[in-house]
Amino acid sequence: MNAPASLPPVFGIALAKAAPAAGEPAQMGSKAFNLQRMAAAGLPVPQAFVLGTGWCALHQRDPGAARGALRDALAEWMRRLEQGCGLAFGGERRPLLVSVRSGAPVSMPGMMDTVLNVGLCDRAVRGLLRLTGNPRLAWDSYRRLVQQYAQVVHGADPAPFETLAEAALAKAGARSERELDFESLAALAAESLEAYAEIVGSPFPQDPREQLEAAAVAVLDSWRSARASEYRRLHGIDDAMGTAVTVQRMVFGNAGGTSGSGVGFTRDPATGENRLYLDFLFNAQGEDVVSGRHAVTDTARLPLALPEVAQRLEELRHALEGAFGDAQEFEFTVQDGRLYLLQARTAKRTPWAALRIAVEQVREAIATPVQALARLDGLDLAAIERRRVAEEGEVALARAVPAGIGIAVGAIALDAAACERLKAAGRPAILVRADTSTEDIAGIAASVGVLTARGGRTSHAAVVARHMGKVCLVGCTALRIDEKARTVTFGGAALREGETICLDADGGRVLDGEPEVVVERPEGLLSEIARWRGAAA
Repeated sequence: MNAPASLPPVFGIALAKAAPAAGEPAQMGSKAFNLQRMAAAGLPVPQAFVLGTGWCALHQRDPGAARGALRDALAEWMRRLEQGCGLAFGGERRPLLVSVRSGAPVSMPGMMDTVLNVGLCDRAVRGLLRLTGNPRLAWDSYRRLVQQYAQVVHGADPAPFETLAEAALAKAGARSERELDFESLAALAAESLEAYAEIVGSPFPQDPREQLEAAAVAVLDSWRSARASEYRRLHGIDDAMGTAVTVQRMVFGNAGGTSGSGVGFTRDPATGENRLYLDFLFNAQGEDVVSGRHAVTDTARLPLALPEVAQRLEELRHALEGAFGDAQEFEFTVQDGRLYLLQARTAKRTPWAALRIAVEQVREAIATPVQALARLDGLDLAAIERRRVAEEGEVALARAVPAGIGIAVGAIALDAAACERLKAAGRPAILVRADTSTEDIAGIAASVGVLTARGGRTSHAAVVARHMGKVCLVGCTALRIDEKARTVTFGGAALREGETICLDADGGRVLDGEPEVVVERPEGLLSEIARWRGAAA
């Protein structure tokens, strides 16, 4: 087939010879548009280029005709990225590795796909060893790519790779992959390559350009994934928008003890409190934080181990609000003590937080009353309330990390189907999972609350649940789930699916049954809104 006569634009970010140099969110996607704004403001953003949203429509309209044009565009812009970075894609001495990320014109956290470490192959692993002198980084990144590529590009079940990782942990006596040494990770990478060949039916591709093209196509295809389609349906998002594809130089949070990855909010997205709200993991990549599959335990250690980074994050909190004029969620990586920003977007927040942030930002002259009222448009201000347990001495079944506010009382449901059945029967459901991913979007939507054994409060699923007004507790280490028996246990207490529990997000507690509840209203904040409206009348 012939390539289309007119192709959508490609945009450069932090590249000296990038043209066109600017675009709008509808063309670039909101993620890349904000990256462009941060780079222009002099904030630390790794170099990137962006296939605009028009490529998604082109790909869906005629995949065969679009494929050749896509291949040519990727080749041309990878040359520009190599020049901007001084690295060679797939090189044996100074290899350039990239992330391939989605980005719609409106925020859809975790609903589409990402592939990290693209460009690693047997040759480039040797180059990364030469470049960094860090064998652990090289082998950890390679085994991550092999698994993620199998999952995203080929739709492979992650279970065989997870089984290999569990065996490596058992052999090394380690609690997580972050504790494995380079020899264990090199062996795990070799085993993952063998598993890939068996599962996919062909060897892992050793041509970085083949990897890049396949990853970009997979990201474009993820616009039509079940979870993305369901999210758009729930939030009234136009299917025709499409996603952009951002190809960005990798920075490595898994480079050792002075490296890590995190997610921050410039204000508390649950309460609206004007403070930095942060999750961080040392020696980890971003997917470890946002996936919901890992305990996020290092936040308190960050200012002790890397005080300059912690101070810089506090400064960036104010810089981001000044640049964007609203509370922001941002993703970042620290490599060898150096901080990089990978994303910023308008923070999803509870209605209570939305009200408080609006009022306080007007007081701080960050927003005008007109702007603040526009942000509150669509919220039922009269319905905003905060529910808490009346008796603080209630005995808890377990403790967990709050990722929202308020309380939720409902019947235990172990999957989306159970949530739907309970909802149809007129019973509120609490979705209880070992870890919640955005694949659970239907269950989150049908529930009144979410409880997980693992994960952090800034995981994509927690962000989505909080924004949808669901009470959310994560990291409940005492929780054990038996899906076959349809039971859950909290220490010595065993409960069956359908029995009632209460999630107390204010106290970080899981309670048995239905406690007495006190309801609070934000009367002071509401009176200030009324005063603005009166002044404008």
